[in-house]
Amino acid sequence: MKLVTAAQMRELDRQAIEDLGIPSLVLMENAGRTTYRILRREFPALTGGVAVLAGRGNNGGDGFVVARYLANAGESVAVFLLGQRDEVRGDARVNLEIITQIGVEVIEVLDESHLNPVVHRLAWAGLIVDALLGIGLNSPVAGLMAALIEKVNHLRPPVLAVDIPSGLCADTGRPLGAAVMAQVTATYGWPKIGQVLPPGRDYVGRLWQVDIGIPPALARDLTVEWAEAEDLRRLLPPRPWGSHKGNFGHLAVVAGSEGKTGAAALTAAGGLRAGAGLVTLGIPASLNDILEAEVTEAMTLPLPEAPGVRALGAQALAALREFLTGKTAVALGPGLGTHEETRGLVRQLARHLPLPMVIDADGVNALAPNPDWLKDAPGPRILTPHPGEMARLTGLSAQEIQADRIQAAREAAARYGAVIVLKGAQTVVADPEGRVSLNGTGNPALASGGTGDVLTGLIGGFLAQKMTPWDAARLGVYLHGLAADYLAGGLDRGLIAGDLLAGFQEMLGEFLSGRIPLEEEDVGFRRLMM
Repeated sequence: MKLVTAAQMRELDRQAIEDLGIPSLVLMENAGRTTYRILRREFPALTGGVAVLAGRGNNGGDGFVVARYLANAGESVAVFLLGQRDEVRGDARVNLEIITQIGVEVIEVLDESHLNPVVHRLAWAGLIVDALLGIGLNSPVAGLMAALIEKVNHLRPPVLAVDIPSGLCADTGRPLGAAVMAQVTATYGWPKIGQVLPPGRDYVGRLWQVDIGIPPALARDLTVEWAEAEDLRRLLPPRPWGSHKGNFGHLAVVAGSEGKTGAAALTAAGGLRAGAGLVTLGIPASLNDILEAEVTEAMTLPLPEAPGVRALGAQALAALREFLTGKTAVALGPGLGTHEETRGLVRQLARHLPLPMVIDADGVNALAPNPDWLKDAPGPRILTPHPGEMARLTGLSAQEIQADRIQAAREAAARYGAVIVLKGAQTVVADPEGRVSLNGTGNPALASGGTGDVLTGLIGGFLAQKMTPWDAARLGVYLHGLAADYLAGGLDRGLIAGDLLAGFQEMLGEFLSGRIPLEEEDVGFRRLMM
């Protein structure tokens, strides 16, 4: 599914209305009618009546349509209009006149002296419909509007937002001065990028996408997508009965150092859980006995060490080059350490090895002094930095990275010719061609040491099965987060990396069967899994 900025959504609206001739009044009717259906699904028992907070623009017009459907169904509904009736124009004015003629109470809220009576009415409502401001907002909310939003956020009734919670930036997900905290949002056409990025997702609540009648073909050239189960399941076709381990690739994991054998073990196990036919773990020779006992399903390859440390040294390069002949993918970096010989080894492998490669953790840090080396790499590369590693890689601060994660990942992918997996809430996957995928699975329970190593192994395992780097990265990120959602059982702590591995096959079976994630859909609308 595509995600849009506010400007892109306005252009899609324009094309539908001006180029295709779809009446704007029809689009508004579709939006309001379908929002009413979502309202009924989410809030089947409406006690205390519904209060619709409406602005003077088209967002208010959508709210007027919702009010009409509520009134037609015999529900108690009142509309609180921020502004004078005479200031409402266009399609919104048409719908305001309709609800006035059928007897819906419309109360003008013109200054702060009106706030207390309005808040008293809102406090007794069973539901508030927020139709104050739309996606076009580009400056901080102030004055009466800000005061009303603050009051709404302190009241007890649930809130359903029309298109977007009022005050929320559609592009960044940040509140512009003040923003409504909604329990449910019905967004029109395509979801907005700011609705799925933190902190925006905390404001939108449960997010429903509403088909208002704009043809999907108009959005085909958009480059930001929301990762969805239906698309990703297709990447895991059934295996023929005559399959053997040689059919599913051989992943080489180059990882580990003293004190970090767990990173190597978790990465190797992740590759096996992803379905790689064979996994070999290349590790410092003095750690071989430890890892042979710890990882029984993977093979090990003892390699020469740097002087005086239990970490890979420069002499490991020749052995690795010979061993990697005929292998199908490499996972490089977890727990390797920061010895200069180890870092030099990483650079040589990343720059000259023709195999597809996923590079994580100390591997990314080793490349940070000059990541432009990757431009001439003879094989595909996937980098999986967290924001701190991304900062070292790009020269930006972690704060700058987090301020615009999509742009940071997209620019790095284009500059280095690699797929970038920028980890964090709503992990961003970007490729050199400009495509971006945002991931909605996962939860704070993943904030535990070792879970990133499992992710590296999963992506490496999919690479070993000859998936494209774009597909391997998207699928690995999605299933890694889905496993955390499935196994955490609603808790946001206490999950460890080993739990992901132990429960991965069970989760994968549920995923392939379509039993998870539970996708809610009806004619004209569907709920995004976040």
